Amino acid sequence: MSPANAGPVWQGSWPSEANTIAFAARLAASPAITNATLTLHGDLGAGKTTFVRHLLRALGVKGRIKSPTYAVVEPHEALPCPLMPAGEPLRIWHFDFYRFTDPREWEDAGFRELFASPGLKLVEWPERAAGHLPPIDAELHLHTQDMLHAQPPELEDGIAPARSVAFHAMSPVGQQLLSALKAP
Repeated sequence: MSPANAGPVWQGSWPSEANTIAFAARLAASPAITNATLTLHGDLGAGKTTFVRHLLRALGVKGRIKSPTYAVVEPHEALPCPLMPAGEPLRIWHFDFYRFTDPREWEDAGFRELFASPGLKLVEWPERAAGHLPPIDAELHLHTQDMLHAQPPELEDGIAPARSVAFHAMSPVGQQLLSALKAP
């Protein structure tokens, strides 16, 4: 489903990394996140993986959080996670389909089973797995506000450019997450 056909939307910007962290923390505070499927859209360097790192930290994931660009999927667990019953981890899968080219890989890798299992699924480059993904709860679209060039944005004095952000709710779970973003 394209954003034009999506349900309710939150739009804003992340002028700094602190804004990205605050956005991730709001999503992480919503119980709906524990069994959501979110797709992340944006060019290379738009901030998709950075956002995922902040979201996973806000959910309580410890240790190194790697980009799944070469592995296609990285599993994580948040334990303890305040949104889960005591002693039960929140299972999280971070997918990156940038290098996904063979539809047979979907079955061979067990992606169908991963998407059917409880937990949070975060999907970068979902358009590369079109036709295989289950229904999506929300889409996050990121764009650097300086997109006049085709190259990934450069850090200027160690500071990434601001991002424009659109969060599209695509399901009741997505609408619950959207409510968390809109809450005062």
